[in-house]
Amino acid sequence: MTVLGIDPGRDKCGVALCVPGRVVARAIVAPSELPRLVARWMADYQVETVVVGGGTGSQEILAALRGVSATGRRAEITVEDERATTLDARRRYFEDHPRRGWRRLVPVSFQVPPEAYDDYAAAVIAQRYVERAAVPQDRLKT
Repeated sequence: MTVLGIDPGRDKCGVALCVPGRVVARAIVAPSELPRLVARWMADYQVETVVVGGGTGSQEILAALRGVSATGRRAEITVEDERATTLDARRRYFEDHPRRGWRRLVPVSFQVPPEAYDDYAAAVIAQRYVERAAVPQDRLKT
């Protein structure tokens, strides 16, 4: 299963291409550039599902993605709850970019990465979808 996660925003969007257990590619782009990037990644990576975070700017992004296809093939587009993705994204950012010096002493929850990390939030959104899709539906009805 290849999933493209999008963390929507008004000024920039995080985008991450994920397969179970791994992030293949990440990017941060302007909303106007998003349809072109999504079409390219859909063609290059055989994307099955596009998962858009349901927060700020999601309606505009969904509207922009409606006509996007790759070589006549369309991916399923779905909306995922993005609650707490920023905290998970921040933690993952610092796992990939270890803190140095005095910053190691301050809890991650009190720090903000020195650069945009919307692509990490997109990866969290995509991976949550993949994990939820992997759980048999009968196990969800408890």
